[in-house]
Amino acid sequence: MGTEVPSAQPVLTIMMPAYGEAENLRLLLPSINKIIDSLSISAEVLVLAAASPLDDTQKVCIENQVRFCPRQGGNRYGDAIRTGIAMCKGDFVITMDSDGSHNPQFIHELWKRRMDADVVIASRYIHGGVTENPWALVAMSRVLNIVFKVFVGIPVYDVSNSFRLYRGALLRTIQPVYPNFDVLEEILARIIWGKSSHPATILEIPFHFEQRKYGKPKRQLIIFGLQFVSALFKLRLLRSKYRA
Repeated sequence: MGTEVPSAQPVLTIMMPAYGEAENLRLLLPSINKIIDSLSISAEVLVLAAASPLDDTQKVCIENQVRFCPRQGGNRYGDAIRTGIAMCKGDFVITMDSDGSHNPQFIHELWKRRMDADVVIASRYIHGGVTENPWALVAMSRVLNIVFKVFVGIPVYDVSNSFRLYRGALLRTIQPVYPNFDVLEEILARIIWGKSSHPATILEIPFHFEQRKYGKPKRQLIIFGLQFVSALFKLRLLRSKYRA
């Protein structure tokens, strides 16, 4: 059971996968709460923590009056996203990292564009976008994103950044199954290729991706690259099923 924080029916849900990120959450959550107050909307923040305690994440959530939600089904990133989709109630849903690389002030920009598309992506790889990642990771990420766009056919320049705003009702129709960070590409694919009354629209806006504030990165370069390549082939098969 997650820690329950009473609130009105939320207009916005902010989902934050967090695997041992208590120190970063101590910085982020007060800022996020201030931003929510400035927007004058009802909102919920879901911290999608490890299935078993790793640090003081639950205590930090209680101190900041946000929901502490242990992942269901496992400890992988995909499990965190699935847990969040099952629990979120907002008309709009923002997903963001808990390591400080996603500056919470950018929530304002995503929120301003919420009516412009079904999915709004904070993009590192369109004009005006910036990333502070090490050059090797940036080079791999750029190449893989281009290959993904061409080989799989998802019309997005940055398919792997998780800082996004979704229409909540649309996101809750998605049932992703991929286990790791490849769930991010899977969600886009299912939204774009899925059957609906109107074609889904995707908007990318330029974003400055920062270095994490505390702790070590959870993504390992070689493993991340292999998972990304695997996702290419899995999503090619998925596209064939949708078009059958």
